[in-house]
Amino acid sequence: MMRHRIASLVENALHAAANAEELFSSPLPAVVIGTPANPEHGDFSCNVAMQLAKAERKAPRQVAEIILRHIGNGDGLLTKTEIAGPGFINLFVAPAAWQATLMEIESQGMNFGLTTTGAGKKVQVEFVSANPTGPLHIGHGRGAAIGDTICRLLSASGWDVTREFYYNDAGQQITNLALSVQARCLGIEPDSPNWPTDGYQGEYIKDVARSYLANETVDANDRHVTALGDPTNLDAIRDFAVACLRREQDLDLKAFDVHFDVFTLESSLYSEGRVDDVVRLLNENGHTYEQEGALWLRTTAFGDDKDRVMRKSDGGYTYFVPDIAYHLAKWERGFTRVINEQGSDHHSTITRVRAGLQALNRGIPQGWPEYVLHQMVTVLRGGEEVKISKRAGSYVTLRDLIDEVGRDATRFFFIMRKPDSQLVFDIDLAKEQSPDNPVYYVQYAHARICSIFDNAAEKGFFAPEHPASEEIAVLETPEELQLVKLLSALPDTVDDSALHFEPHRLTNYLTDLASCFHSFYNKNRVITDDPTLTRARLYLLKRTAQTLKNALSILGISAPDRM
Repeated sequence: MMRHRIASLVENALHAAANAEELFSSPLPAVVIGTPANPEHGDFSCNVAMQLAKAERKAPRQVAEIILRHIGNGDGLLTKTEIAGPGFINLFVAPAAWQATLMEIESQGMNFGLTTTGAGKKVQVEFVSANPTGPLHIGHGRGAAIGDTICRLLSASGWDVTREFYYNDAGQQITNLALSVQARCLGIEPDSPNWPTDGYQGEYIKDVARSYLANETVDANDRHVTALGDPTNLDAIRDFAVACLRREQDLDLKAFDVHFDVFTLESSLYSEGRVDDVVRLLNENGHTYEQEGALWLRTTAFGDDKDRVMRKSDGGYTYFVPDIAYHLAKWERGFTRVINEQGSDHHSTITRVRAGLQALNRGIPQGWPEYVLHQMVTVLRGGEEVKISKRAGSYVTLRDLIDEVGRDATRFFFIMRKPDSQLVFDIDLAKEQSPDNPVYYVQYAHARICSIFDNAAEKGFFAPEHPASEEIAVLETPEELQLVKLLSALPDTVDDSALHFEPHRLTNYLTDLASCFHSFYNKNRVITDDPTLTRARLYLLKRTAQTLKNALSILGISAPDRM
């Protein structure tokens, strides 16, 4: 909103100065509008004069003076401009312009905060993509929250988003799963010497075995799998176990309000010949070689620190080969932009997957796909780390957290830190009904405003609809103007969060907005002896409630009317 208007002012001033032959640089640099750390330095700042100085052969402050002459007061948008330091341009927005943004928020309603930055372009986001070998753990939960919120932010900023889940349903881990279920079917316990090496020991394995022996049918996304009940048929056990755990993970994700458009199975890349096709292409392009009975890919030619084995001496492919085939399929499906949200343990795969895609010579750009890697999560209860689940045995499950603290708190806590920062999830804090609990603090701000409306209605006061500018001109205290400025920043915050894949920017924004509201409310009476001021403040809070609700909705979190 306002940031874009300020950017347009500066851009128009640059073009006007160029037309007047006062500036000669071509092309003119992109205008980047920032926010000064100190509010006394203005509402917005710009360093374009410093960018132009060398090419213009002028001091940055001289360039800034030229620009400001053409900005003037911005047709009433500004009350003051100034040059600071070596050539920063500081801009002060008129209170009336800030007040007018409230009416823009009202007119946009539930759409306030949405932008058109993505212009309807396609983007595919892959996230969670857990092996179907057990319930989703807290690391998957953080990935689900971050990935889902990135999708929501991209959609909110105008992108056409496809959400995808990739199932690693092939390889040794799946074999270990099948052997574990088979052992349970045969009555073998984890403490038995006959228990499979690297077998899965959680109680959920017993549940899968019980369902298999009962000849149950499982609906897993797009597949229906019926158990044969034969404990000697390892292939049937494998198919049924994978289907069971896919269903289990899908139920966990639905409880988390996370949904997908596409599910892709790793096994399909083999059955459809995509893995063999990729290996053939890499061979034909001359990027492979044989050594010690293995097939290697020259990933060093594309920036890797060493070449990588593609096909082991036993004939099996290493894990990044199907990843290359999978991403080639994404490219062929028309996704020129792809984002993968994964755990930080996938860091080593980035270079080799990108190298493999470059080696295919299919026009795939360098740096494709993009990656967002999240760090690990530590769960605390009573100040002590929680390490195991009653059901999964060796780890805390996503469902454990949802059941204990609720979906809203779980989502908020998972995304309130930068993805590449380690996260401590304090269960006690997440359940606490106090200002120390950030999600409670934000949701309580919305509920508190709703309570104010109820109280005002009992006294015959209501927020006006479509007020004239003079009706809200009374909103001029520092707390009121600061609240309006924060409300206006939601669209920019959504764009910035989507651009940088950083959902925590929006949770920080919500915390700041809630704090600003609480500060306003503690210093200013809403229902006053002045009917005009009362109506104006109710209007301000109406827009505040709308903004809180809209931002929480983008995050997939509710905005309760009462708490």
